[in-house]
Amino acid sequence: MNTTTPRYRRHLVAATTLAAAAAISGTAYAASGSAAADGYSGTTQVSSSTAPAPETAKLSLKASSPALEDCFPHARAKVTVDLTADAVGSDRFKIRASGLQPRTPYTVFLLEKSGAPFGAAEYIGDFETNRYGRATTTYNLIVEEAFAFNNETQSRTDLNSVGVWFADPKDDDDCLGEASPVTGFDGDASAGVQMLNSGTQLLP
Repeated sequence: MNTTTPRYRRHLVAATTLAAAAAISGTAYAASGSAAADGYSGTTQVSSSTAPAPETAKLSLKASSPALEDCFPHARAKVTVDLTADAVGSDRFKIRASGLQPRTPYTVFLLEKSGAPFGAAEYIGDFETNRYGRATTTYNLIVEEAFAFNNETQSRTDLNSVGVWFADPKDDDDCLGEASPVTGFDGDASAGVQMLNSGTQLLP
C-alpha cells in the first residue's frame, strides 16, 4: 500500500494549518497581511533612540578696522562649528557672511591672534559673495584642537581665532586706496587686508 500523501493533499493540509494559525493569531496575522498589501514584507524595526546633537561653538566676526567699518557698516559674519571630530574625524565649520563687497572672493584663516600681527595662521578655505554681498560656506576640518607645531623649537600654538581677508589685493582699494598693503593671506601669497575677525572671542 502506498502511504505517501499525494501532492494535492499536502497542499490542502498546509493551507488548513495556515488558516488555523491565522484564526489563533488573529490581529497579528491581519497586521502582517495589511503590511503586505501596502507593499511591505518582513518586520521593520524602528529605533526609539536618536543620536544626540553635537556640541557647537559660535563666534561673531566684525570689521577689522574703523576704516573698513566706515566702508562696510553692515559687514558681519557668523561662525558656527559643530564639534564632531571625535565622532566622525572632523568638525563642521560654517560661516555666514553679509554686508560685504559684492561678487568678491575672500579667504578664511584660523589664527593665533585675531588682529595684527596675527601670529600662527592656518588657511582653511575661500568663499565668494553674491551680488548682495552675502555668502554661506561650510568646511570640514579639525577646529576644536587646531594648532601649529614647530618641530625645531617643540612649541605648540593653539589656533582659536578666525579672520577673513580680501583674496585679491585690488579688492580693498575702493575703500583703502591703491596704496593699501598686499599681504600673504591667500594661496598665491598675494591678498588684500583682513576684512573681518573674531576679536576677543575664542574657539574651544
